Amino acid sequence: MTRYLVHRVLGMLFVLFMVCLFTYMVFFLLSPDPAVQICGKTCTPERIDQIRANLGLDDPFLAQFLHFLQGLFTGRDYGAVHCSAPCLGYSFQSSQVVTDMIVQRLPVTAVVAVGAAVLWLLAGVIGGLISAVREGRFADRFITALTLGGMSVPNYVLALALQYVFVVQLQWLPFPQAVPFADDPAQWFLNFILPWTVLAVGYASSYTRLTRANVIDTLSENFVRTARAKGLRPHLVWRRHALRPALTPIVTIAGMDFAGLLGGALITETVFGINGVGKLAADSITKNDQPVIMAVTLLAAFFVVVGNMAVDLLYSAIDPRVRAGATS
Repeated sequence: MTRYLVHRVLGMLFVLFMVCLFTYMVFFLLSPDPAVQICGKTCTPERIDQIRANLGLDDPFLAQFLHFLQGLFTGRDYGAVHCSAPCLGYSFQSSQVVTDMIVQRLPVTAVVAVGAAVLWLLAGVIGGLISAVREGRFADRFITALTLGGMSVPNYVLALALQYVFVVQLQWLPFPQAVPFADDPAQWFLNFILPWTVLAVGYASSYTRLTRANVIDTLSENFVRTARAKGLRPHLVWRRHALRPALTPIVTIAGMDFAGLLGGALITETVFGINGVGKLAADSITKNDQPVIMAVTLLAAFFVVVGNMAVDLLYSAIDPRVRAGATS
């Protein structure tokens, strides 16, 4: 198991390095000159050259990339501004360290992601189990119809529709406000109900269909038939023999989806005005703030890669066959 863990960590570090290299290369080749953006419209070529020299923008690509990697571990200076490690760059549009901008927004995105993940896992797994138990009956057909509808509606359409119905027309929910949890827990919770729901609907629909298919397939396995032949009660057959193998693929997709959400739920945060990483990315795209866009891209890749490794390690706790394969 230790050898497997070391192998996975080394593979994760290599993937992160390649993502950093590719992302930095793309933005290095395609992004406009930051020195021109800093200097403004009325600027002389001498001033632009001076800014490039001060910020190290006139160095070759490899030298700039090595400076970027160095900033991730030891920090670096952008002129008179010091960026502490891990340094993800400096926004020349807002004159702020990108790491500080992301740290301020990341807790809000984490709240949105965690709440949506809990909601879609509960709804998806429970709905899939009910649909599998009632296969071919009214409950199965009704849940299948709901999942098809949930997968068909785009996020931004659902967000606008729910906001119009529950906030504008029915006035059951207030307009989102920046209220800390300690000041007003009830208002804080109401602010996130719609974002959680919008993010969870599509995922819950996919998880319901996947759970239903996995449970039905698992119930046809020989070890489940053997458990039934031994006279075990139905709930024991479900809980001990059928549910855990059926949930293994669910854990895989859940880890990847949750890691992707931590990178920023761009559409949902923009529609509801939530100041998270997703809205930061949307605002940066509008302003053509390349350092922030690159940092958010790297952050999303980091969470996906780390989430993938965490899911692989969780396999051993869910399916003993994976643990046996890792130790052999």
